[in-house]
Amino acid sequence: MRDMFRFLMNLKGNARSVVFTEAMWTVPFNLYSPFFTIYMFQLGVLDMQIGLLLTVGRLFQMVFALLGGVITDKLGRRLTTLIADVVSWSIPVFIWALSQNFWWFLVAALINSTFQISATSWECLWIDDNAEDASWLEKTYNWIYISGQLAVFFAPITGFFINQHSVVPVMRVLLFISFISMTAKFIILFVYSEETDRGVLRMKETKNTPLTQLLIGYKDVFFQILKSWKMKRALIIQAIAGVYFMVSSTFFALYATQNLNTPEHYIAILPILRAGIMLAFFFFIQFRLNSFNQKNIMITGITAFVIANGLLIISPPENIVFLSVYTIIESCAFALLLPRIDTLVANVIEPTERARIRAFFNASILAFTGVFGFVAGFLSSINRQFPFVLNIVLFTVMFIVTLLNPKEVSKQ
Repeated sequence: MRDMFRFLMNLKGNARSVVFTEAMWTVPFNLYSPFFTIYMFQLGVLDMQIGLLLTVGRLFQMVFALLGGVITDKLGRRLTTLIADVVSWSIPVFIWALSQNFWWFLVAALINSTFQISATSWECLWIDDNAEDASWLEKTYNWIYISGQLAVFFAPITGFFINQHSVVPVMRVLLFISFISMTAKFIILFVYSEETDRGVLRMKETKNTPLTQLLIGYKDVFFQILKSWKMKRALIIQAIAGVYFMVSSTFFALYATQNLNTPEHYIAILPILRAGIMLAFFFFIQFRLNSFNQKNIMITGITAFVIANGLLIISPPENIVFLSVYTIIESCAFALLLPRIDTLVANVIEPTERARIRAFFNASILAFTGVFGFVAGFLSSINRQFPFVLNIVLFTVMFIVTLLNPKEVSKQ
């Protein structure tokens, strides 16, 4: 832990600004996100409509992901991040706070889909100048994940107020608070960051190049990825992980409350359990795993995800113990797998074309997850266990893809 905190205190430049402001986004997000699907449901949005929102959102995100690469190169990492963050989060969160029915959520989902622009620019903002240092990348990713998990400890506040009042009014207040906090975060990050060397170079290189021509250049990016087994493999693995978290974050609360008869205020307790386990993992176990074969660690994480979803499917109603065991296993799986996927992707991307390759990755993943958003909604309308059966099938595919790799995942 001493080494981890020393690393945090020694962070410089954009990485420091990113890590130290992250809680201003993660805290409000974790206050409202566990109850967001229930909030929609109580405002009359049906399972199929929730799935439709996911699919439409993913399709528009795919378009903005592709635009994100060229806009990031044209405007620079720093300015793109500010504009895209304000548009994609501040505005939709404000609309969500006022939402009355499906159509409000649809409009907000379309605007929120622009966050894929900042997904590229934000990552380039802190990775560009340190992309070659795999150990630095993993440690920084750990702190970003830690920031997210620390924010989860605020979730009982939501559960407490929902227990005293009801979901809709409490969510409206939280979304207004989120609007203020997130907007402040975006402004502070802009003020305390600087454009990267790679960003300055790409701005000069693309200054007189039309956006259409830069978009046409994606064909070169496509063939570059197509020729690289490492990039293809990383893309498949990250796409499957994307589907899993979309399905779980969207349909878990509905399944737990409507089918397992779990009281709504208990939903806020499970993220606390998950956060505590993951923090313990990050602080006491994660760094010790560097000496082990990283592919085997990924396989272990995949297996744990399969086991966790299996437990969720067979969980009897009104049994918080089963849900707790599911949460414990899933938390360990998350800590084992996700930082390694992120580091794997960052390592295989060609630095000179990081923005467009990252954007192409994001667009491809969104195309994949967009289809599964509607599929998961359809499956949930038949049986709310089926989305989690889908998770098991997808992780089985990830398991096979990981084993098929001819070379072991490089040690981080």
